[in-house]
Amino acid sequence: MINDFFNENYQSLLLLLGTLTILMVAYFLLIKVLRKLGKNPKYLIPPSSVKQVSKPIFLILFSILLRMGSLRQLLNLTHLEFYFRKASTLLFIFAFTWLVIKVIKIVKQHVMHTYDMNTTNNLRARKVATQFNILERIVIFIIIILAVGIALMSFDGIREIGVSIFASAGLAGIIIGFSAQKMIGTILAGIQIAIAQPIKLDDVVVVEGEWGRIEEIMLTYVVVKIWDKRRLILPTTYFIETPFQNWTKSSADILGSVFLYTDYSVPFDALREELTRILKNTELWDGEVNNIQVTDSKPNHIEIRALMSAKDSSTAWDLRVLVREKLITFLQQNYPDSLARTRLQIENMEDRENTTRE
Repeated sequence: MINDFFNENYQSLLLLLGTLTILMVAYFLLIKVLRKLGKNPKYLIPPSSVKQVSKPIFLILFSILLRMGSLRQLLNLTHLEFYFRKASTLLFIFAFTWLVIKVIKIVKQHVMHTYDMNTTNNLRARKVATQFNILERIVIFIIIILAVGIALMSFDGIREIGVSIFASAGLAGIIIGFSAQKMIGTILAGIQIAIAQPIKLDDVVVVEGEWGRIEEIMLTYVVVKIWDKRRLILPTTYFIETPFQNWTKSSADILGSVFLYTDYSVPFDALREELTRILKNTELWDGEVNNIQVTDSKPNHIEIRALMSAKDSSTAWDLRVLVREKLITFLQQNYPDSLARTRLQIENMEDRENTTRE
C-alpha cells in the first residue's frame, strides 16, 4: 500500500519536498541575514527585533506552501481546493499585515532610541515622539482597514456586493459623511496635531483650569496627567479649537513670580538682597532672572513681585514656594512692622490732635 502511494504521488511528493526545502532554506537564510544586519549599528534592525519579524515571515512562507496542489493531492483533499486557496490567501494577508506593522514599530523604536526623553532640554525628542506616535497609529489604522478590505474582497459574493454598493454610494456617502463628521474631525485634528504640534508629549499645559502634562496623544483623544495624579481626557479637537496654555511650547525654561503684600515701610533694598541670597543657596534657580519690583499700591498695602527663573515648570513651582516662605520668614524676623496692616485714625474734636493707632 505504501509503495502504491509513493508510485501514485511520486511527483507531488517530490515537488512538495522540494518546495518545502526551498522555503525552509529561504527562511533560515533571511533570519540569518537579519541577525547579521542587526549587529551592525548602521542598520535599522536591532537583534531583539529579529524574533518579532520571524513569526510573520514564517506564516507568509507557510501560506505559499498551503496553496500548493501537491499538498492537497498527498492529503487526498483535492476536492477542498477552494478552501485551501482561500485559507492561503487570508493567511498571507494576515501575515503580511502583521509584518508591515512590526516593521513600522521597529523603525519607530530605532529612531526614538537616538533621542533621550529624560534630559532637561528634551524639546526635540518630544517633537519626534509626538509625530511618530500619532503617525504610527494613523498608518497602522489605515493598513488594518486596507487588509480587512482586501480580505473581504477576496470573496466573490462580498466583491459583488461591494461593487454594487460603490455604484450607488452617492447618497449613502453623503449620509455617512454627515453622521461621521465628528469622528472624521477628531481624526483630522490628530493628524494636524502631529504636523503642527500645538502640543507634544510631556508638554506642560493648563487646560480647563487644571495644570498638568501631556501623557498620551491618541488618534482621537489626549490624556493630560494632572499634578495630583488625576487624568483629564480631552478630544483632539479641543487643542485645535479651544485656547489653552502651553508652558513648554518652544522651551522648557520658565519664569516664576511670587507676590507679597506689605506695608509702605518695607525696605526694598534689604528685600532684594534677601531674594538674591535665597536664590544663590538653592539648586532650583537656574541663575538667569532675579528681580524685585513694586507692581501696585493700594491705600492699605503695596504689591511686590519677586521674579525668578527655573529650568522647567515643575522646578519653578518648587522655587516659588521656597522663595515665598523664605521672604515671609525674613520679614517676620527682621521687619515685622513691614507686614501689611490696617490703620485707623481718630480725630480728637477738643484739641484737634490726631493720633494714629495701629
